[in-house]
Amino acid sequence: MGEHFSHLTMTKRIQIDAFLRAGMKPTEIAKEIGVHYTTVYREMKRATYEHLNSDLTTEIRYNPDEADRLYREHLKAKGPDLKLGNDYELADYLVEKIRDEKYSPEAAVGEAEVNGWRFKTKVCASTVYNYIRGEVFGDDLTTEMLPQGGKRKPARKAPEGTVSRAPAGKSIEQRPKEVDTRETFGHWEMDSVESCQGVSNTLLVLTERKTRKEIIIPLRDKTSASVVRALNGIERKAGALFPKIFASITVDNGCEFADAAGMEKKRRGKGKRTEIYYCHPYTPSERGSNENQNGLIRRHLPKGTDLSQVSPREVKQVEEWLNNYPRKMFGFLCAEQLFRAEIAALLPS
Repeated sequence: MGEHFSHLTMTKRIQIDAFLRAGMKPTEIAKEIGVHYTTVYREMKRATYEHLNSDLTTEIRYNPDEADRLYREHLKAKGPDLKLGNDYELADYLVEKIRDEKYSPEAAVGEAEVNGWRFKTKVCASTVYNYIRGEVFGDDLTTEMLPQGGKRKPARKAPEGTVSRAPAGKSIEQRPKEVDTRETFGHWEMDSVESCQGVSNTLLVLTERKTRKEIIIPLRDKTSASVVRALNGIERKAGALFPKIFASITVDNGCEFADAAGMEKKRRGKGKRTEIYYCHPYTPSERGSNENQNGLIRRHLPKGTDLSQVSPREVKQVEEWLNNYPRKMFGFLCAEQLFRAEIAALLPS
């Protein structure tokens, strides 16, 4: 965590200009100078001008001096008590984490704390929220760039007149009570993230309740057969550890989870590999971890995204981002760290 951040100094702005003149692409420049690729795109947007060449042709060029001036203007104190002051390195860090890497202010501040807070100015998450709402960062960081635009969405309710149907397997009421406490490893929630209307591709998402480890698998369709095949693939990779890693999986009553026996059955041989439990209809709170994780996924793949156009590599990048996202509940450690510790405990010493 925190390894991708690099302060965008005047020197780096001059490098951007030189690389652009040499014909390099913004993504290549970003790798070269150690910043997120959207930082380069926004720098280009911030300060470009029409340059008149000696042969009277024109071309669009980036002006590093103007970009630096405009950036510092955005950070001028709007009052004597502004903590950020001229700590441009901290400002760059917050912009990159929140705008480019889609962190919340809490996660950005928390990760900096875990990594030893190397900035000269100390701020808390609420101060960062206030700066964003007060437009201290200008167009570089706005409320629209915050998760959910800085607002929480109301809880979903069952449509009036809906009739509940019986679950395809064991009810969540039969699930061991120890699963509720999240103190025992190996209990997962599973859901689907759907594509835009008219596209059958979905993402099968699994969230481990204790560590919040996430697995995301692209599926071509929302069918029970595809879900069973996906679980078979996970079992193939996990091997003999699968029953310990996946002691139970809790799902909703969607049609893709209708084959309880197929999901529970071992890929080869007889017997079960896991226990499947079904939530009560229209009760997403019973899969709260799934719901929260899905919200994080939507930061990268908003509703209406055509998932048939999203490559497996992009899905994997979202999965890795999720598993390395600093969590306030874990003292801003990430799910991947906690999950690996749990797996290590399962292995013979």
